[in-house]
Amino acid sequence: MPRPFPKKISQIKPTLTNLAQTSHYLIEFGGFGSSLREHLRLRGMDSRFITESIGLLCSRASLPGSGFATTDVIGNYMGVAEKFAHTRTFVQMDLEFYVDNAYRSLKFLEHWMEFISSGSTTDAAGDRVSPLRDGYYFRMRYPIEYKCNETRIIKFERNYQRYIEYRFYGLFPISLNSTTVSYEGSNLLKATASFSYERYISGRSYSYDAYNGLDGNKEDSVSSGSNGGATIGGIPIADTFNGNFQLDTGISAPGNSISSNYKSLSNFNSTAAFSPNSAFGFDIGNGSGLLNGSAYSGSIIGEKVL
Repeated sequence: MPRPFPKKISQIKPTLTNLAQTSHYLIEFGGFGSSLREHLRLRGMDSRFITESIGLLCSRASLPGSGFATTDVIGNYMGVAEKFAHTRTFVQMDLEFYVDNAYRSLKFLEHWMEFISSGSTTDAAGDRVSPLRDGYYFRMRYPIEYKCNETRIIKFERNYQRYIEYRFYGLFPISLNSTTVSYEGSNLLKATASFSYERYISGRSYSYDAYNGLDGNKEDSVSSGSNGGATIGGIPIADTFNGNFQLDTGISAPGNSISSNYKSLSNFNSTAAFSPNSAFGFDIGNGSGLLNGSAYSGSIIGEKVL
């Protein structure tokens, strides 16, 4: 390779002055099941606090990390030991929260964890045990009840033009650190919890982003087919959705099909429905997310655009 040549400051400056800062980020919690939401609501945490306020109270977060579990294979080549990846592993995430003077952020963590192990208190079969009784025991709930698939960390810059987004699947708290209080001077009270998750997606992940070809940190729109609609692998997106399907708004937990959060779409002319230049596509300006046009038969409700 050729020897290195000196560079001018003007050549280096664009690289070294466009660096990301740690203090601009946003956390959005979402995808809670109806039972968990009701459990938290009865303890003073409404949906606005869960989806907005608790994220603003997060004073410290960590972007997710991952790795590969590997195995060594010997014998394919004489004298050579090969290493192959067989499982992707994810590092648990620590979040630190400011505790407000109503202690809702601390209650959010406490009662989420309480809900996970409250199967003996709310057992539907009638085998209910009060936590005030001696001999109370813990029974874990089903994972689909306490895990959420719509929590996101969005790291952005001051101009809001560049960002990276992470969406977590199967996220739930696994530990809450002890919080120190002291008479030796007053400081802001903070609570730290560790969260486990099954996997994450790096990049935008709403169905609307996938339709526009902007999911997974893509920066160019997907190609257009002959009918003007977006395509995936040369196949029009519209033709990949035949029959009934669901579009998510990023709120409902899986298996919790609430009509206000999950909207079904059926019996439609797919080519006209998903063609960007079609008059029969998404009615973005309609706050209720209704689709219009004669290309649809029956009562049609599409994805709500927030």
